[in-house]
Amino acid sequence: MIRRLALAVLVLMMIGSVMAGVPAGPASAAGTFRIAVGVDPDTVDPVQMTTTTVANMVDYVVETLTFLDQEGKVRPMLAESWKVSPDGLEYTLKLRKGVTFHDGTAFDAKAVKWNLDRVKDPGVRVPIRAPYPIEKTDAVDVSTVRVTLTRPSAPFISALSWTTAGIVSPTSADKQGNDYKNIVHPVGTGPYAFKERKRGESITVTKHDKYWGRKPYYDTVLIRIVPEEATRESLLLAGQVELIILPPLADLPALSRNPGVKVLLAPSDRTIFIAFNTTKAPFSDARVRQALNYAVDKAAIINSVLFGAADAMDAPMASSLFGYCKVGTYEFDPAKAKQLLTAAGVKPGTKISFIHPTGRYTQDKEVAQAIAGYLREVGLEPQLQTMDWPTYIKTILTPADKGNTTELHLLGWAPAFLDAAQQVLQFLSTYAPPAGLETTFYKDPKVDEQILAADRESNSDKRRDLYCQISKKVWADAPWIFLYVQRFPIVYSAKVKDVGSIPNEKFYAVYAQPAQ
Repeated sequence: MIRRLALAVLVLMMIGSVMAGVPAGPASAAGTFRIAVGVDPDTVDPVQMTTTTVANMVDYVVETLTFLDQEGKVRPMLAESWKVSPDGLEYTLKLRKGVTFHDGTAFDAKAVKWNLDRVKDPGVRVPIRAPYPIEKTDAVDVSTVRVTLTRPSAPFISALSWTTAGIVSPTSADKQGNDYKNIVHPVGTGPYAFKERKRGESITVTKHDKYWGRKPYYDTVLIRIVPEEATRESLLLAGQVELIILPPLADLPALSRNPGVKVLLAPSDRTIFIAFNTTKAPFSDARVRQALNYAVDKAAIINSVLFGAADAMDAPMASSLFGYCKVGTYEFDPAKAKQLLTAAGVKPGTKISFIHPTGRYTQDKEVAQAIAGYLREVGLEPQLQTMDWPTYIKTILTPADKGNTTELHLLGWAPAFLDAAQQVLQFLSTYAPPAGLETTFYKDPKVDEQILAADRESNSDKRRDLYCQISKKVWADAPWIFLYVQRFPIVYSAKVKDVGSIPNEKFYAVYAQPAQ
C-alpha cells in the first residue's frame, strides 16, 4: 500500500496541473482514438477468448450473430431473426444480406457453418465451449442456417452474442499467419479491420469503409497495453489516450472533479475470488477452504483497497444474473479460521503458493497483498507471485494431470450474458482444464447434475430454483474465497462522447466521436 501511495504521489507531482482542472488533450490530428488497457492479449482468436478485456479489442473487428444492448437484452446483429423448434433443439437463423468480410468475401450461411463447426471442433482450443452444445450446423440456403443442439439450452441465443461465437472469414484461415487452429490476424465483418499487433505494446485497427452498418467516426483505433494503472491515468490526463479502464481507485474523487475527463463507474457482473486447487492438500479439505473464507476481511478490502467500488459477495454469482439468490456470508472471524485449520491438521507456518495477475482486475495486486496479510494472521505463509497475463492464463489452465502446481490464484469471472448458466460453469467438473476454465477442479456429482438440468430447463421458475440450490451447495463447499463483485471504472476524455458499457464489462466506444 505504501508503494502504491508513493507512486500516486509521484504521478500527481508530474501531472498536478491537470488534476487541478486543466482539460485532457484532444484526439490526435490523424483521427486516431486511443485506449489504454492493462493486459496484453493471450490470443486474438475469437474462439480462444478467455477474458472480456481482450474480447473488447477483438469486437472492433469481429461481429457475432446476436449482441447484447446496453440493458443486457439480446438483439439481432449478423442474424436478423431466429426461430426455435418446440423441443428446443433446432435454431433457424435468417442472416443479414449484403455483408462482406474485410477480405472482400461474402458473409453467408457457409461462413457461419464453418465458424460454428470450429467452435465445436475438439481439435480447436475453445476455453468457453460449454455454452455451445452444438451437434451440427446446416447451411439451408445462402442466408439461412439451422443449428441443431445436442440438448436443449435455454440461454443459447444469448451465448451467440459472446466473442467465442464471433464470425471470421473462412478464406482468411490460411493467410497472414493464420491457421485453422489459431487465428492471429482476425478478418471479420466489423466496423474496423485488424491492422497489426505489437506484442506487449499495442493493437491497431483501421476503419472499414465498406462496413454494412453505421460508420464509426475515427479512422484508427490504437489500443495500448499499459499494465500500471497510474501510468494509464497519466496518459489520459496528459492527452495521450482518450479512454482508459481500471484507473487507480483512490484517484476517482479527483478524476470526478476534473472537467477534462468523465468517469463512468459502470456496473459489472464480475465476481472476484481466490480459487483453490481442490485436488491438492490441504485444499482438498472443505474445512480448510471455509477457514480461509473466515480469515479474510472482505469489507475492509472493499473499503480500504477498493475505495468502495465493489459489493461483497453473498452468493457465488452477481445479483445482476438471472438465477441469483442470496445465500449468506462468511463473516470475518480469524478465531474460527484457526479452529478449522487446526481441526483439518494444518500446522502454523504452512507455506502455500499464491499467484495473481497485475493490471487485469481493479487493484488486483493490492488485493492479493491484503489477502496474503490476512492469511499470515491465521498462521499460514503465502508465497506471492505475479506474472504477465498470457503466462498467468497458461499457468492456471494447465490440466491437473499435466503438472498444475497452483494452490491459490486470484481470478475474476464475468458471464458474457446475464444468466447464471455461464457463471455456474465455474463449478462444473467437466469444464476443468483442458476442457474449460474451471480452474479449481472442484467436483460434485449432484452439482454437475443440477447445472446440466438448469441449462436444459425451459421453465424459468424451475431454472431459478435449480441455480439457487447450486449456489447453496457451492457456498458451503467453498471452492473459492468469495470476495466481491467489482465495479468497472472507465475514464475518458471530456472531449469525446458516446462511450458506454454493459454489465458484462463490454465497453461501447466504437462510435465515440468528438463532443463538439
